[in-house]
Amino acid sequence: MAFYGTQAPYLNPIVPFSGSIQGGLQAGLQIIVNGNVLNSSETRFAVNLQTDSSGDDIAFHFNPRFEDGGYVVCNTKQKGRWGPEERKMKMPFQKGKPFKLCFLVQSSEFKVTVNGSFFVQYAHRIPYHRVKNISVIGFVQLFDISFQNISAAHVQPAFSVARFPKPVCFPPRHKGRKPKIQTFTHNVQDAPGQMFPNPVIPPMACFNTIYVSGFLGGRGRGFVCAGQAGEGRIPLVQQLLWLQLFHLSPSSQQPMPFCTSIPGGLYPSKSIVVGGTVLPHAQRFHINLNSGNDIAFHLNPRFNENNVVCNTQINGSWGSEERRPQQIPFGRGQAFLVCITCEGHCFKVAVDGQHLFEYYHRLKNLPAINNLEVAGDIQLTYVRT
Repeated sequence: MAFYGTQAPYLNPIVPFSGSIQGGLQAGLQIIVNGNVLNSSETRFAVNLQTDSSGDDIAFHFNPRFEDGGYVVCNTKQKGRWGPEERKMKMPFQKGKPFKLCFLVQSSEFKVTVNGSFFVQYAHRIPYHRVKNISVIGFVQLFDISFQNISAAHVQPAFSVARFPKPVCFPPRHKGRKPKIQTFTHNVQDAPGQMFPNPVIPPMACFNTIYVSGFLGGRGRGFVCAGQAGEGRIPLVQQLLWLQLFHLSPSSQQPMPFCTSIPGGLYPSKSIVVGGTVLPHAQRFHINLNSGNDIAFHLNPRFNENNVVCNTQINGSWGSEERRPQQIPFGRGQAFLVCITCEGHCFKVAVDGQHLFEYYHRLKNLPAINNLEVAGDIQLTYVRT
């Protein structure tokens, strides 16, 4: 959940990796590292939060070691010298498996979670505001490194004014489609080691889509920046609510078909977000949530049939289709944002902030649903898993 402008993520960075942290560390900043531990004879990898790219001063060295049963070393290096190690005799990572590693900066310590579970906290030995760089080394593949500022999450009222690093833009709506506004309460609960779960779209809450300038390309005309007058202007309150509900990880245009892992698999309240633009002469596209060779959820808009088809494939055989005629909220040549929220009994599907329908689980082992596939007649612009 991001309330204030944070820097764009690093996407598919090559290891060894070194990148700047814009503005340095601040209390409330969370750094999320999504990746995969490689099947390798090597035994170590490390994430370093350091003052600069030289590596002479490392405020936090997080170093999983697949040795002696597996453990994690935490340490600090100052002026080229290591301090005393702090060892956690537990290994939360598995070779060949994806992971989600989060570092939350607090006033007195770093708090680390792995795959949504609290793992360790590490007291500051170097003032955290000196940290300007993050590096990753060792036998891992990185999917992305993103940044979220949640420092104001507990105190910022729902309708306060946030600051954005770039203008907020959006395309014109289809004629005759007017935004609906509903008031709802979005409760956020704390859990040890996990400050906030993934936000959920409340059913039937409808907000216009917000596109952050530079994240999603328009069609060259018709885009209106927040605060400007003009046709299709979205009230600032609705813009803020959308940005509070979602922190999107933008990416460059992706080749199709596109596949990526879902670190940790699905669980209730987990959201998958897919954004892009439908091609001008599109016939169909699909979004699949996969469990091994099975397709737990197949979302298939078909423009040639003016229909949305949902289904599940188990052991190579399709089940009965669920068709939703007249529920095709996509338009040829139009940008879109799809959010699929996993609940205990179903998937909830929303497009451009409007809840459309539910699809009841046919494969109920949610953590095993750990892969996303997108294919068809669209230009894919960003994905959040």
